[in-house]
Amino acid sequence: MVLNFPHRHAGHCETGTLAALLRHRGVDLSEPMIFGIGSGLFFIHIPFVRVGGIPLTAYRGPPRQIINKVCKRLGIKLHEERYRSETQGMRALDRFLESGIPVGLQTSVYWLPYFPADLRFQFNAHNLVAFGKQGGDYWISDPVAEHVVSCPADDLQRARFAKGVFAPKGLAYYPARMPERLDLKAAALAGLRDTVRQMLDIPLPFMGVRGIASLAKRIERWPAKLGPEKARSYLSSVVRMQEEIGTGGAGFRFMYAAFLQEAAKLLGRGGLEVASERLSATGDRWREFAVLGARVCKGKETDPKAYAELANVLRDCSQREREVFGLIRASF
Repeated sequence: MVLNFPHRHAGHCETGTLAALLRHRGVDLSEPMIFGIGSGLFFIHIPFVRVGGIPLTAYRGPPRQIINKVCKRLGIKLHEERYRSETQGMRALDRFLESGIPVGLQTSVYWLPYFPADLRFQFNAHNLVAFGKQGGDYWISDPVAEHVVSCPADDLQRARFAKGVFAPKGLAYYPARMPERLDLKAAALAGLRDTVRQMLDIPLPFMGVRGIASLAKRIERWPAKLGPEKARSYLSSVVRMQEEIGTGGAGFRFMYAAFLQEAAKLLGRGGLEVASERLSATGDRWREFAVLGARVCKGKETDPKAYAELANVLRDCSQREREVFGLIRASF
């Protein structure tokens, strides 16, 4: 019960999983194109919403938003199932595989044994593809892995039915019906407009470019307000969400820049090429923020002015992205 499923390493689990499932159905879209059509780029920092006692920071929309938006904009019918019973969920997976259907699964990273121990944490929104079963093990195409891997049934069951925030509840999904023709131009335009709206037009101080500037103000005040230890804890969460959870802030900027290059050719709009170059440069600034932030968190940077410097880098990122998405809007 092992299907012929070509594995390809990806930068991010959600876009990589959907790209793999679509390739199996004969539609070979790049990961950046999927990311762009799905309006994957975002920013949010909400100080009064806590995760593990630390304010929420995210560099993308909610889990599975990209998959749902891509399928809607391309006219793809996505079949999804969740299960109350773990046994029912595993039996359903076996039936899909017996029918020749590779299946996307939402899982918890913590229970996947092929992840190195130091990279396992309680994150319940990791996507992967199950494409076969041999004995008591499932064959997995995990987008963040170099090669296909096997996973014991008990571990995969735990990963699929982990509790907590974004609990998967055994979620299984696959493209059930493909349109006769994909209108990539319309889908790319819809993705561009939606992302511009997300980054520029939400009138709240916690989201988009306003959210980046708001975080800069807060970071500057953290040492005096929170004390050095708690300030480092808050900062480490911002950096970790940027560089370790999924592709993260800077990586998403580079991926979206690649989408803008593809969209420029697809739509014949040269302004998107300019926006792509500028967004790549902004990604470099985000990486500078992460490097300095990591030095502060590890105690290698003790200058009290470091938090002010971090805030200035974020203000620069906010202004740069305001200009980039203004360029994108002007190209419509």
